[in-house]
Amino acid sequence: MRVAAILGLNSSSKHLQPFARISDAIWQLGLPADSTSADAILIFGGDGTVHRHLAQLVQLQIPVLVVPRGSGNDFARALKLRGIDDALKAWRQFAAGSQRGESAGQNQHDKNVRRIDLGKLSALAWSSAPIPADSAEPCTRYFCCVGGVGLDVEIARRANQLPRALRSRGGYALSLLPALFGFRPVWVMVETSGSGLSNGFVTRYQGPAMVVAFANTPTYGGGILIAPDARLDDGQLDICVVEAMSKGRLLRLFPSVYSGRHLDLPEVQYFQADSLRVTTEEPAEVYADGEYVGRTPVEVTVTRAALPVIVPASIAGG
Repeated sequence: MRVAAILGLNSSSKHLQPFARISDAIWQLGLPADSTSADAILIFGGDGTVHRHLAQLVQLQIPVLVVPRGSGNDFARALKLRGIDDALKAWRQFAAGSQRGESAGQNQHDKNVRRIDLGKLSALAWSSAPIPADSAEPCTRYFCCVGGVGLDVEIARRANQLPRALRSRGGYALSLLPALFGFRPVWVMVETSGSGLSNGFVTRYQGPAMVVAFANTPTYGGGILIAPDARLDDGQLDICVVEAMSKGRLLRLFPSVYSGRHLDLPEVQYFQADSLRVTTEEPAEVYADGEYVGRTPVEVTVTRAALPVIVPASIAGG
């Protein structure tokens, strides 16, 4: 078996050793040259590390195991990989299948490989948004967890500047208060299609908002349950709009987002859609997976079964 390893920040070759001992594999560092050059890819890092490689991973279609070593690890959490031990267990199961002589494309369900959706964010044709050099294709960017505009953007920017030790111990919450200071609600229009709606886009929200989040996973920011109903393989985006409110009320209600109780608030709108468009009165920054991805206006869609991932065998069937 041939295995490629991608080492994120604060990861090194010593972190490969427990995985290398499990199987007699040939290891290489970095992304493989093509889909025939490796049987699996291990990513040691968090959501940001995964995000930066998504375009290439989608093209390669090689099973990916995320070893959670980042500050947030929300993507790994959604895959039931809550720690190194879970990743080792999933890798042991995958390697056992390979040692029986099965190829990467054979019997994938038995070998604990699951196909999951990814979000895909596109700058609209009339947008002046800068296009990242590593875009999946012109004007597009994949994301695995949650994207959005509004207060979350300022929080993510500040959290990214914190030392890693603080980011992994509540960096989102620590960044909330300084981000809220001076923040003004963003005027936004959210249009959606699909989910039983008529053809074309329908306006679902229009007005000032604190946050507009579109989610592929239930959590972001290191465990914030922004989209409790989000699933990785349902072909849907879960959209959460937090309408404008006083800063004092937002601070009082903030703890409810860790349990999902924020969905009961009158200022919160929550719905699902196949795709959506987000337009703001003035161009606003858009973040996804904690990373800057462009400016509004944008269109967000779902790419079904875009990525094969290695998970514990008990959840391989979804």
